[in-house]
Amino acid sequence: MNRCLNLFLRHAPPWVVLASLIAGTACAEVREFPASALRGTLVVTQPPIVTLDGVQTRLSPGARIRDANNLMVLSGSLVNQSLTVNYTRDSHQLVHEVWILTPEEAALKRASAAPTTNIIVTVPVK
Repeated sequence: MNRCLNLFLRHAPPWVVLASLIAGTACAEVREFPASALRGTLVVTQPPIVTLDGVQTRLSPGARIRDANNLMVLSGSLVNQSLTVNYTRDSHQLVHEVWILTPEEAALKRASAAPTTNIIVTVPVK
């Protein structure tokens, strides 16, 4: 692919190259997350042990963690960092896929599995 791009850049008129670069920077990559992905706060404590929203759990044996640039990262490089993520679980309820979110992605609403702290108490009226 790099060879094709280099060939294009060498033989294209300068205005075409400039227009393609401007168009390329104007289009931001939008990541699509599975509908089953949940939002949470991930802290890697001691790989493969992690906490999600304060609850200790584990990464699956084939877990994939992607950073904000959609590049794969190792769980050991994220130790003790509190990260806002989208994640999915496998059939054994282990964390299988994790996407570290950009601030723009984190601003979008998404379902969470975090325990709720609001307790509703109903009192009978006499």
